[in-house]
Amino acid sequence: MMISSEEIQVQTINHLGLIAGIIDEIGIEKIINDALGVDEREIVSAGQIVKAIILNGLGFISRPLYLFPQFFEDKATEHLIGKGICPEHLNDDRIGRIMDKLYEKGLSPLFLRIALAVVKKYNINIDFSHLDSSSFAVEGKYNQEKITDNFLEKNLTLERINQIPIKIIKGYSRDHRPDLKQFILDLIVSSDGDIPLFLRVASGNENDKAVFGKIASEYKSMIDFETMIVGDSALYTEKNLKLMNEIEWLSRVPLSIKDALNLVSELPSSDFIPSSLEGYSWYEVSNNYAEIEQRWLIVESEKRKSSDLEKLRKKIEKEKEKTEETLKKLRKEEFRSSEGAKDTILRLNKTLKYHQITALKIKESELNNHRKKSPKKGKKLEKTYQITAVLKSDLTKIKELEKRAGRFVLATNRLDKNKFSADEMLIKYKEQQSAERGFGFLKDPLFFADSVFLKSPKRIETMAMLMGLCLLVYSLGQREVRRLLKEKKTGIKNQLGKLTERPTLRWIFQCFQGIHLVINKGIKQIVNLTNERKLILSFFPISCQNYYILSG
Repeated sequence: MMISSEEIQVQTINHLGLIAGIIDEIGIEKIINDALGVDEREIVSAGQIVKAIILNGLGFISRPLYLFPQFFEDKATEHLIGKGICPEHLNDDRIGRIMDKLYEKGLSPLFLRIALAVVKKYNINIDFSHLDSSSFAVEGKYNQEKITDNFLEKNLTLERINQIPIKIIKGYSRDHRPDLKQFILDLIVSSDGDIPLFLRVASGNENDKAVFGKIASEYKSMIDFETMIVGDSALYTEKNLKLMNEIEWLSRVPLSIKDALNLVSELPSSDFIPSSLEGYSWYEVSNNYAEIEQRWLIVESEKRKSSDLEKLRKKIEKEKEKTEETLKKLRKEEFRSSEGAKDTILRLNKTLKYHQITALKIKESELNNHRKKSPKKGKKLEKTYQITAVLKSDLTKIKELEKRAGRFVLATNRLDKNKFSADEMLIKYKEQQSAERGFGFLKDPLFFADSVFLKSPKRIETMAMLMGLCLLVYSLGQREVRRLLKEKKTGIKNQLGKLTERPTLRWIFQCFQGIHLVINKGIKQIVNLTNERKLILSFFPISCQNYYILSG
């Protein structure tokens, strides 16, 4: 008996069932619906729209949001999102309305509410919270509201700053794209599984130093647990430290602070104590910067020292070559006055970081002599001046920089060494990479962050928050798989066919390509769920398994 192709439907699931299950586990759909409300007349709830956006965002096909219905055309949309939901229900108009509602509700508090649900349910260790920021470049024009830069005033509260729409504007670009406008994303992440805990979107020209203390204080006021804020040197300013007077913190100290510069420049290597971390050593002192009692840890890294010395060597050589070429041209130049010749050399000398111009001589000559022409009757020969000079290495400065190589300073206001040792300070600061990994994920070309297209700053802010939810889902899924593999002392085959207990979730997503839902005369069946895929699936929660293993 022939079966009509119209009676058979083949819909794609791939790895989207894993994502949908993790979303269900966290309870994102319910949290969004509770916050925004549910209108029984609407086919798709706000929570389901957010779920669909996360599925789209973690689909890794690099399609912008306005192609949203096309993304779900071949997907098992009803199976993944909810009964009666079709791709055409997930249109840009509906998405836009929900994004506007999310913005009006307050993006940072809503994100934190979801993150804290994860912390509570999965017992995430939040003893340390890592704060960092990055810029996201965007193309095109944006409908900016007419606002001034008053939101950058020193005494403006973060609550007031957050009430003002961001400005898509040029600023310091971490992506080395000064030609593009941008927005800033502030992120607080746990060192346990890189779970994002707090997210804030800011104008493209915002200065980290001006707001990091306010962000830390706002975050601390919104949580009911103790945590230490860990940050880079932007956190360490007198104003920020005073704002965090009731918060424990760990920060890198900028070498623009004289005491820090003197310590890294003058301490002999013999004073350093070897760390339990291979390749590191340290020296600890007390400090009272900003009238706050604190511990400073001067750290020396062997690996970083080698790298810094090599970079320094290249910079010295580059400056030498460039300056020698400039001097060569200046020696041929004829100056109209000795003062002009001298000023030119002095200005050049001030630009040099690793060299000095010495043995400067200014020789007087007559402009017309070398041309073998006589001056016009009644006119004197015009005097000109030429220079000779020698370029020498500034050995004192170079030796100071060589001594400084590989060194940095950490500071904390947790004074009890028994509760927070020098080695623990170093370990926790190194975990600052957890925030950097989050930004790396969001900027991946396969993620939709590279094609932010929305033409309203409010929509950009909302999209950034939704991107953060994608990161939250991904990070939690990866953490839980790795935790279970370690607990069961087993692993999953990696790209080389070897067992690993630390697979990336992206690799697992790749392993699930080619899984489909087949509907034949109303009967549903999952195809291509191999034994190996079933094994991987067993390390995911039941809510994920339910999208692949049909009951009844």
